[in-house]
Amino acid sequence: MTRIKECFENLHSKGGKALVPFITVGDPDPETTLPLMQALVKGGADIIELGVPFSDPMADGPVIQRSSERALKHATSLNDVLHIVAEFRKENQTTPVILMGYLNPIEVMGYAEFAKRAGEAGVDGVLIVDLPPEESDELQSELKRHDLNQVFLLSPTTSDERLALICSKASGFLYYVSLKGVTGSNRLNVDEVSAKIAHIRSKTGLPVGVGFGIKDAATAKAVAGFSDAIIIGSALVDRIAHFGEHKDKLIQDTTAYLTEFRTAIDAA
Repeated sequence: MTRIKECFENLHSKGGKALVPFITVGDPDPETTLPLMQALVKGGADIIELGVPFSDPMADGPVIQRSSERALKHATSLNDVLHIVAEFRKENQTTPVILMGYLNPIEVMGYAEFAKRAGEAGVDGVLIVDLPPEESDELQSELKRHDLNQVFLLSPTTSDERLALICSKASGFLYYVSLKGVTGSNRLNVDEVSAKIAHIRSKTGLPVGVGFGIKDAATAKAVAGFSDAIIIGSALVDRIAHFGEHKDKLIQDTTAYLTEFRTAIDAA
């Protein structure tokens, strides 16, 4: 059983929902990423989503784009990402780690080499924003060799035909983008998202997480009432930018901030 599957099954048995924070590796610098991951776990993270810095993050809004820019100033690479995950695994063997990014760095490394090294490092899954399911078979075959899940995005405009295709290829969980547009967009309509999640559930048995637009604990609590996971991205990354070089305060704030979401989700 993969770590992701075990995580969701354990939460489901307790009536719990997964808290999935997103940070960009190398933001504010590579040395701070591991302490940040540890702070996220301390704050109640069930799964950690790590952004792989990329020079043209087309699906991301300004907040996460700037986090990639800060990381790239330190020349943070896919090799660095895998190294940091390996370091994290020396003390944490239970918290699943998902890599979110774009196809180019993986193509440069090579599908087989990437899957092998990711598996060895302790990565549990990948979400490649610009790799459509129709073109994912080659990478997916390599990921499966190393028990890595491939997570796909669903949006408010996903047709039933495309939903069926994605559900046939996805593993681990599905990531529902609750808003049209890029990360960090305006507030979501909870009722509309609830109806869409119910429709997705009628097509698959995979867990469904909701991201984009969850900016506060109150919204997280509302969404936790009908989803399997709450994904916190831009709101968290924005706080990381706020603290800048004040790393001690950043680590403390990250744990405290995530604890607010954990408390709200558990109360849903």
